[in-house]
Amino acid sequence: MAGETLHVHFLGTAGALPSPQRNPSCILIRRGSDTLLFDCGEGAQQQMMRARTGFGIDAIFVTHWHADHFLGIFGLVETLSFTGRTEPLHIYGPDWVREFVGLLRTVGRGNVGFPVHAHPLGHGAVVPFPGYTVRAFATRHGIAGLGYVLEEDARPGRFDRERAIALGVPAGPLFGRLQRGETVRVVRDGVEIEVRPSDVMGDERPGRKIVYTGDTRPLQHQPEAAALMRDADLLIHDATFDDEDAARAAEVLHATAGEAGEAAEALNSRMLALVHLSSRYTGIGNHIRDAKRNYKGDVIAPADLTVLEITYRG
Repeated sequence: MAGETLHVHFLGTAGALPSPQRNPSCILIRRGSDTLLFDCGEGAQQQMMRARTGFGIDAIFVTHWHADHFLGIFGLVETLSFTGRTEPLHIYGPDWVREFVGLLRTVGRGNVGFPVHAHPLGHGAVVPFPGYTVRAFATRHGIAGLGYVLEEDARPGRFDRERAIALGVPAGPLFGRLQRGETVRVVRDGVEIEVRPSDVMGDERPGRKIVYTGDTRPLQHQPEAAALMRDADLLIHDATFDDEDAARAAEVLHATAGEAGEAAEALNSRMLALVHLSSRYTGIGNHIRDAKRNYKGDVIAPADLTVLEITYRG
């Protein structure tokens, strides 16, 4: 549905090791009444309390099975069960998601009071939701890994009121029917005619799009991944290292801030958010500088609990 709110809550932006200022990876995206978690590192539920998002999680998408990206699920599920949740929880991820959910049940010792469903995904897999989809793409991190694209359905084009009146459509309910995609019949110059939505509506407009890479080397030169990632309103990209540590980034299959900037520029992203920052850095200045060297758009290295509202492009 067009017009739904779309907010991104950066609950955890640290690298593998947390710091006093940054928690392990966790991105919460709320679209309308839907709430999705992308990764769920240690301490996620406390961050949700601080952010006052509530615990009404509809699904969790895990990028890969390194512990800093999923340890928070254990405590979150216990809390959900303790507070009386009965609705199913859907957990999506790459290979081993079924084994993980089995482990979750074992650790819960039979006390999980609601169904938890595992959904293995691969490159190109699509998870539909009302008005939008989440699509997976393969990443490069040394183990099976996925990034995710949340993309809204296309919106109808703009309604041309003057054109509709010129065709004989009176102002009123028929305008709404045309905007909902219905053909209407009107009388013009004594002759009944059909007016189709295509006669009075402009071209479809894109919905909003958020890309989250998880941990990975840059992917803009991987055609299959790049095709899914292009033209995002927000690209949330691995920037574990600054450019001075480029050799280390390549060795451990992460990205630098400068490489994230290159990816954002090549993929025509509207905004770049740098995440998974290593605890070795005490500031974000070098990361911002390195990314801006390669990318002309807006760059942020969000602090934990930062909230972004994603607006429509037009």
